[in-house]
Amino acid sequence: MLPIPHDIFTEPTNVAPDDLANLGPLRRLAGVWQADKGVDINPKAQGPERRVFREHIRMDPIDPQTNGPQLFYGLRYHIHINTPEEDITFHDQVGYWLWEPATGLIMQSVTIPRGQVLLASGHAKPDDKKISVTAQRGDARYGICSTEFLDEAFRTTSYRCDITFNDDGSWTYNLETTLLVKGRDKPFDHHDTNTLKLVEAPTLNPLATILSDRAKRNQT
Repeated sequence: MLPIPHDIFTEPTNVAPDDLANLGPLRRLAGVWQADKGVDINPKAQGPERRVFREHIRMDPIDPQTNGPQLFYGLRYHIHINTPEEDITFHDQVGYWLWEPATGLIMQSVTIPRGQVLLASGHAKPDDKKISVTAQRGDARYGICSTEFLDEAFRTTSYRCDITFNDDGSWTYNLETTLLVKGRDKPFDHHDTNTLKLVEAPTLNPLATILSDRAKRNQT
């Protein structure tokens, strides 16, 4: 983290309009991805349950974002998961992946429609082939918030997402959340993993699209 500057209001003047070209390690996540061999290990009354799932992820570049002098490039994402045996949605998730070039900070925000949100963080270099982000319950900066029911019955105390960028262009994630399940003596390791393959190339962020279209018109 850089020292907090005296001037916390003035925005940077060197903001590049092309988000894709400035995403650092997150560039490899941009696009639309699919896979049908994901594995989820989750807690049930009778014990751990293993489920195989199908996953569709869309990650779209967003325009550069600033907090005063702080500058982020990022992706807005949507994850949709089904299982082969059910038509109903197994998991739905939205959020952002963000990259701060000045510090190497990466962040993932997570929102799921069962009453839970979190902000996870880590650090990486632009060409890293592995990235990781973590969050902890009770952390005021990179923490986890849940409904009363989830916090009492299935309390998430930690979150970790490890991503490996594979040589064939795919990427693999391993996701671990530690749960304190009501009535159980030991924490439960809720684990998910999958390898995603690209099915649609990424589009430009809105500002880059506007500038590209303007340049094309000026050439005619």
